[in-house]
Amino acid sequence: MKLVVSLVAALASTSAFAATPAAAPASKGDPKAGESIVNQVCAACHSADGNSVIPANPKIAGLNAEYINKQLTEFKSGARQNAIMAGMVAGLSPQDMLNVSAYFAAQQPKPDTSKDQQQALLGQKIYRGGVQGTGVPACASCHGPQGNGVPVQFPRLAGQHADYTYVQLNAFRLGERSNDAAKMMRTIAAKMSDADMKAVASYIQGLR
Repeated sequence: MKLVVSLVAALASTSAFAATPAAAPASKGDPKAGESIVNQVCAACHSADGNSVIPANPKIAGLNAEYINKQLTEFKSGARQNAIMAGMVAGLSPQDMLNVSAYFAAQQPKPDTSKDQQQALLGQKIYRGGVQGTGVPACASCHGPQGNGVPVQFPRLAGQHADYTYVQLNAFRLGERSNDAAKMMRTIAAKMSDADMKAVASYIQGLR
């Protein structure tokens, strides 16, 4: 999650959680407990309801709670590299992260539209049928025809900012992001051209 927020402010806002002794996490998070953390730590970049209006910051409303928790945990461990997000989660306990994940998972995602229809049409072909001759599979085979994802394994994509999706695909291609299971996304992105990634990202933004 590439964020544009003051790290100093982020760290200050999480100090209350850092001061609380970490308790053993429950199997599920508490959305109500997560809401107060979101308002202090996450809302500036992702909006209080998880529907970020900043193209560089991902929309996380309606994402599977297990997937969100995995990303937060891996930002904290360093398995997913991002200096700002590492600072954001530094003061959160495992239970805090479960609570935040449960809160965002319970929010209603808002639809969006593709900004470049010609590009989106090419992206639709790739999303639904892959790229013949290069071994790029259809995105729909894992993320679903409507981009709703598959709980735990594959995240929801529908309506995601094109800018963010493109940056993540490129990060997988360059190996800058490596927290994908069995190198799946790195393998796929390595076979995609820059134009392929931008087209798919454009289509995904308008997918609903």
